[in-house]
Amino acid sequence: MGLWLSSWMLLLCIASSMSPSSAAPANPSTFSSFKDNFNIMWAEDHFKTSPDGQVWYLYLDKKTGCGFQTRQRYRFGWFSMKLKFVGGDSAGVVTAYYMCSDLGAGPDRDELDFEFLGNRTGQPYTIQTNVYKSGLGGREMRHMLWFDPTEDFHTYSILWNNHHIVFFVDRVPIRVHKNTDKPNNFFPNEKPMYMFSSIWNADDWATRGGLEKTDWKNAPFVSSYKDFHADGCQWKDPFPACVSTTTENWWDQYEAWSLPDSQLEDFSWVGRNLVIYDYCKDYERYPVLPEECNL
Repeated sequence: MGLWLSSWMLLLCIASSMSPSSAAPANPSTFSSFKDNFNIMWAEDHFKTSPDGQVWYLYLDKKTGCGFQTRQRYRFGWFSMKLKFVGGDSAGVVTAYYMCSDLGAGPDRDELDFEFLGNRTGQPYTIQTNVYKSGLGGREMRHMLWFDPTEDFHTYSILWNNHHIVFFVDRVPIRVHKNTDKPNNFFPNEKPMYMFSSIWNADDWATRGGLEKTDWKNAPFVSSYKDFHADGCQWKDPFPACVSTTTENWWDQYEAWSLPDSQLEDFSWVGRNLVIYDYCKDYERYPVLPEECNL
């Protein structure tokens, strides 16, 4: 335990010198309150807001968790939210923040996932990302974070255009998924997606592969949200209001097609120090690696 915590503190110290990346909207659109832009998916009695409607809370107890979704679908853009996670002993608890093309997580869905895996007191949170294309997933990566995500709000963002999908934490890129014309990649024919978040019990797999179970004496477990920003293409059936090839959108300008040098430096640091699982290096699971791993 002591060695683990010492290593963790060293990572915190190293990462404190990392500068935030520059690829982000200068003036993103901001949603003023929860009720204006979101619907509760289930268990409305496990959802609360602050008196001014600016901070949102999802609760998990032994009975149920809770989740919400945007009313609007999007296709391409920049999407971010500030989250603060369950503090203390959160083993078995998962908070998810993700985009999905299907309200029911259907078998042919497209999906971009952040999943935050709780842990026993004193152990760091794990952040898991995944990408589904037409129902095909199995592209997990897991990272440690360079801060305690239970102490304050931090920003988690997705940049999505025809060239790549980038997962950001506090404007630092932690994962890049290149879009190509390979059959199992996220291009072409991307589906419009809703933005979701939820909290639920996943102690059958989330913490040490299911060895650590949820301690319900600590319930209710609460995740907190604020400042959802969306600067993207709003989809309106039967045709979208915009497409990714327009020059009016900063997120599809040439500068957003790849990471600038400052972001590449941060991304490289994350890759060397914080990645704890990468499906592209799991030869036991994939004797023949998925095609995108060769990019």
